[in-house]
Amino acid sequence: KTLGQSMLTLGPQLEKFETNFCKYTKAKYAVAVTNCTAALHLSLKALGIKKDDEVIIPDLTFVADANAVLACNAKPIVTDINKENFFLSISNVKKNITKKTKAIIPVHIYGQVCNIEEILDVARDNDLKVIEDCAHAVGTFHNSKHVGNLGKTGCFSFYPTKNITTAEGGMVTTNSKKIAEKIRQLRSHGMTKSLKSRYSSGYPWVFDIVEPGYNYRMDEIRAALGITQLNRINKINELRKNASLYYHKNLQNIPGIILPDMVNDKSHSYHLYTIRVTKPFKLSRNQLFKKLKNNGIRTTVYWMPIHKYSAFRKFAKVSNVVNTSKIYNEILALPLFPTISKKHQDSVIKVIKSS
Repeated sequence: KTLGQSMLTLGPQLEKFETNFCKYTKAKYAVAVTNCTAALHLSLKALGIKKDDEVIIPDLTFVADANAVLACNAKPIVTDINKENFFLSISNVKKNITKKTKAIIPVHIYGQVCNIEEILDVARDNDLKVIEDCAHAVGTFHNSKHVGNLGKTGCFSFYPTKNITTAEGGMVTTNSKKIAEKIRQLRSHGMTKSLKSRYSSGYPWVFDIVEPGYNYRMDEIRAALGITQLNRINKINELRKNASLYYHKNLQNIPGIILPDMVNDKSHSYHLYTIRVTKPFKLSRNQLFKKLKNNGIRTTVYWMPIHKYSAFRKFAKVSNVVNTSKIYNEILALPLFPTISKKHQDSVIKVIKSS
């Protein structure tokens, strides 16, 4: 059906996907883009982040946050996380605020709501913009409000491993008409007219570009995928939750294995089930990874801290990210996806318990 349309970009499927995403998240506006990195970049641009501005990001996050800031010729300020969880350390955030600081990008990491109220308080006190990284958080709520509605914008990912996927894709949510219009314009080279309006009246080649933009448009095929995926999101997240509960039930009371604080949390999207491997567990995180791998079980780490990449090392002092450095050596994401079988999970549990 989509391939038979006259428009394969900026068409009816895209409009429907954006409308449905608004209905699901209760955001006033949603703008579909090529990926979450584009969503972050456009959010920063729409909020006026420019050369030499500073944007606070967590050390434990994907490199997209740093890349998006650098794409604005701004400076990412890599900041430590808390000792007890994966969220930005508020004391370290406050230490890193300068006259050049313009925004904070908190991350709802692994599908759990971050310490967003504390972040918002700091932002209000210092006149900072908040851009929520919701890449893991389709189906994550805070006080019955879907994340992405708490800051100025929310940035979502539809990468293949995410709770819903369009192969590649992303979405920006906002409750500001002005921000939404700016992002729509920048998404399509900065054009002042939409593709539909250009062909519905006047000369389609006549439009203005008041600010250079980008080609961050989501095509109709991916939008159609997004529509069908979003229709199934409640079922998808329920299956993820059930699998997470099974891990949690069967991995209790193993000395040194710290389980995620996410069970029976209605606000969680259950994107990842990440354990921490600490003493007195007999194996290190890397040793457990290898043992699981030798038994045909794929696990991984999300992610290397930002400060460990050579391109970003200069934006963080290792002495100032001690919590991230420690936790990074402990975390391990166990296999988790909607169709995972009990047999598959039992094999994971058996290897961990026998270690």
